[in-house]
Amino acid sequence: MTVYHPDLDRLAVEDVLAALGNPVRMLIVRELAASEQARTCGSLPLSVTKPTATHHWRVLRESGITRERREGRTKLVELRTEELQQRFPGLLDAVLGAAPAIGSPQTESA
Repeated sequence: MTVYHPDLDRLAVEDVLAALGNPVRMLIVRELAASEQARTCGSLPLSVTKPTATHHWRVLRESGITRERREGRTKLVELRTEELQQRFPGLLDAVLGAAPAIGSPQTESA
């Protein structure tokens, strides 16, 4: 099964910002940014149902923020950091810098 990832030249800043405007998706992005390697969807501390989490993962992928790949039976997800930096210089750093730290009261209520 092929998973859709938008090409770099098709990434729209409004899609990226809309995806980042949700607290659950921001938590996912912060967790991925803090990781040194790709993560599995189940390895992140999300307090939403599995169908809701799946929706958030799809929005992040389809907006161009994340990339998914399979290794055997495992699906790994990572930020498209370099591609986002190339397309929208400084955007991801600015958003991550403005977001509350992981574990702060604001992120725990997401």
